[in-house]
Amino acid sequence: MKNFSNYNDYSLKKDLAFESRAIHGALGNDPMTGAVSFPIFQTATFRHKALGQSTGYDYSRLQNPTRQELERTMAILEEGTEAFAFSSGQAANMALFTWLNPGDHLILSDDIYGGTFRIVDTIFHKYGVDYTYVDMSELDQVKAAITDKTKMFFIETPTNPMMKVADIRVLSDLAKSIGAITVVDNTFLTPYFQRPLTLGADVVVHSATKYIGGHNDTISGIAVTNNEEIAAHMKIQLKSHGNGLAALDSWLLIRGLKTLPIRMDRHNENAKVVAEWLRTQPKVKKVYYVGFPDHKDYEVTLKQTSGFGGMISFEMDSFETVERILERVDMIMFAESLGGTETLITYPTRQTHEDVPMDRKEALGINDKFLRISIGLENVNDIIRDLDQAMNGK
Repeated sequence: MKNFSNYNDYSLKKDLAFESRAIHGALGNDPMTGAVSFPIFQTATFRHKALGQSTGYDYSRLQNPTRQELERTMAILEEGTEAFAFSSGQAANMALFTWLNPGDHLILSDDIYGGTFRIVDTIFHKYGVDYTYVDMSELDQVKAAITDKTKMFFIETPTNPMMKVADIRVLSDLAKSIGAITVVDNTFLTPYFQRPLTLGADVVVHSATKYIGGHNDTISGIAVTNNEEIAAHMKIQLKSHGNGLAALDSWLLIRGLKTLPIRMDRHNENAKVVAEWLRTQPKVKKVYYVGFPDHKDYEVTLKQTSGFGGMISFEMDSFETVERILERVDMIMFAESLGGTETLITYPTRQTHEDVPMDRKEALGINDKFLRISIGLENVNDIIRDLDQAMNGK
């Protein structure tokens, strides 16, 4: 049996274009059998030939060939050195925040996914980690928040759900100047549109449930780094916490990655049309979309990304209109999550950001008239027609 736990030919894939790398992955096929679809190694443990002789795999909590193929592929796509696949995006974040010690200080985007807020506010704060939320699109605010204990910047860009954009290179340089690391949540744009490690970040994290998987059928998280010390830390987290992604879920993500480029292009194309249409609607008071040339940080977006993604937020004229839309959408589904083939509409104040204090939500603009929509891959005219009938129909 060929031992491919340390098989390094996958490094040659880095010379391919992104679309080819996404399809062919790291190994790309099973080197033992030639199977074009990488196998699902649905096993808990692995047989040893003799004492002190391992195939490179011992126990699936530690390492599994299917998960390893996913991890190596994500490392290639994000242009990092090592990747780690977790049972959820929240599990990946939990592992990352354990980098911090009691007394350390963390700076986060003020407009951040509610689950990340909950982790910091209810868990790590209890263990002595201090934290400050700032608008990370405003460099002066970030500088003002720095203390001699600051050890990590945690950036969402674009943010969820207000679509703020932070300058990754500038913030990464600032973090390095004070001895801190930079973590970027790249869920909204994926490595197809944005690669933070190439801009100076130390870690990229994904809720891979979203665009990486792309089909609303598995929960998963990914962290990618080019820092050896952080990589060693993440290995200990996986080994100790037992939160590695299962083989079947890893295979679903491998399959999803094969169509990531064409899916992201379609999400991007559809979202631009829908965002422009929303701006024409009298009942829509404001549209939040990073692809508008009048977005405050449009130039930063153009500098560090190659696309705008499929996410839009918008504020309606009244709570009654919000209720009407959520009750009347037909093809579009009122559901949490994002990044799948289906268009999903979400009510952040009671769903994704339920655990964020009301005063903080209101200060950000996440009020009872606020909606977020993940534009899917359907025909864009059908998406607009469904929104129109839900918003304006008799």
